[in-house]
Amino acid sequence: MDFSIALILLQDGIVNGAIYALLGMALVLVFTVTRVIFIPQGEFVAFGALTLAMLVNGRVPGTAYLLPLLGAVVLVLELVRAVRTGSWAALPKVVLTCVILPLALLWLASAYAAPDNSLWLNMLLALVLIIPMGSMIYRIVYQPLAEASVLVLLIVSVAVHFALTGLALVFFGAEGWRTPAFVSGQVNLGPATWSAQSLFVVGTCALLILALWLFFGKTLYGRALRATAVNRRGARLVGISTTMSGSLTFTLAVAIGAMSGMLIAPITTVYYDTGFLIGLKGFVGAIIGGLASYPLAAAGAVLVGVLEAFSSFWASAYKEVIVFTLIIPVLVWRSFSSHHTDDEE
Repeated sequence: MDFSIALILLQDGIVNGAIYALLGMALVLVFTVTRVIFIPQGEFVAFGALTLAMLVNGRVPGTAYLLPLLGAVVLVLELVRAVRTGSWAALPKVVLTCVILPLALLWLASAYAAPDNSLWLNMLLALVLIIPMGSMIYRIVYQPLAEASVLVLLIVSVAVHFALTGLALVFFGAEGWRTPAFVSGQVNLGPATWSAQSLFVVGTCALLILALWLFFGKTLYGRALRATAVNRRGARLVGISTTMSGSLTFTLAVAIGAMSGMLIAPITTVYYDTGFLIGLKGFVGAIIGGLASYPLAAAGAVLVGVLEAFSSFWASAYKEVIVFTLIIPVLVWRSFSSHHTDDEE
């Protein structure tokens, strides 16, 4: 390996690591607020990439049909709750957000889909189709189990992963998709030549991380999520709805996953099950951060990306093994350096 090859591998590692950093921070966010290890995070990476790719090719994406299906399930659950409690006040909002909005988006996607549409407008429509799924998944699966143990929530997450993978196969098919690059060209930075697409990915990830920092530090809802992450019972006592916090958290996580998928769509061919391995690598970064520290999770994810890039050069057949083996020393070190605490502490 000479210096030029090392620079190319480092560039690939940083680009992949930036994506893993976003996913790792989303996993930390979900876990700290809801105690859910959100294994299905990777499925929304695939949803984002495949939705954008199908729109680029002038086809109605599978998420346009999946969203009304999830909305119908939420409506049924809310009807059952209303009958049991006798409270019907929330039902009009549910009908609007889970029935009328998904059907309107399905009509919009059907009317809008064409091969010559703007890539940026396709990206915006893809986000609008995917982001509402976050709160729906939380309402269907996790809200009824909000007080369950971490182990139960982990088992449920595994089940949700398999369910979403199956739905992705049904709604998107087994064919792989790619999208055009958002930007083209080459940029010379010192001794290295970067593609404009790679710099766009890294810059977008940096902007999203900055936006998350501002959201948590400067907004009321961000501070409410931080309070819920520190102490769920205390947050409830001061009037913060943990249901709202959970729904907002899943919405943010799904948005980050979808955006990450769109960023990698021009770089690699994405299949219905591609997101699982990508999400797991973000999970390795989150584990390095102890599922608690956002900066450490981001740094760990970049380390994972660089390690993966150099492993693909030296031992490409074992690069996944090398990356996931990184979890073992981290877990051993944390087992000796941390003490058991209750969930509420």
